[in-house]
Amino acid sequence: MLMNSSDFPLVWMNFAQEPGHDHQNDFDEFEANLQREESFVLLTDTTNAEDHEHSPEEKKRTALWMKKHKVELRKWVLAMIMIEPNSVKRLGFKAYAVVFAKFWGYPLLLAGSHEQAMEMARELLAKDGESSH
Repeated sequence: MLMNSSDFPLVWMNFAQEPGHDHQNDFDEFEANLQREESFVLLTDTTNAEDHEHSPEEKKRTALWMKKHKVELRKWVLAMIMIEPNSVKRLGFKAYAVVFAKFWGYPLLLAGSHEQAMEMARELLAKDGESSH
């Protein structure tokens, strides 16, 4: 997973797996975004590679990191918006979205296009601005 925070509060994530990728950098960047103490939205137009299975160590590391940052994740991450143009695939992700939200503490929303995702993100940020923490 690669994070691009250059358009903060819109943070783009890329789940394409590259051999030898150092996941610690991803955790560090995610933490840096949480430490800003400002609401943000995660966006992605990639999904985890179907053939990529996380090792038990990766799963444990992610779960421990998530538990350590649970309060900040719930407070500052408004949502993850996944762009999936295929309506059948979007429908398939709806069940996954429930599990995702329980684990991460923020919703997984689905958009059919880049434009729709950007509109959703702007609405979330505007709504959050009205009801500040």
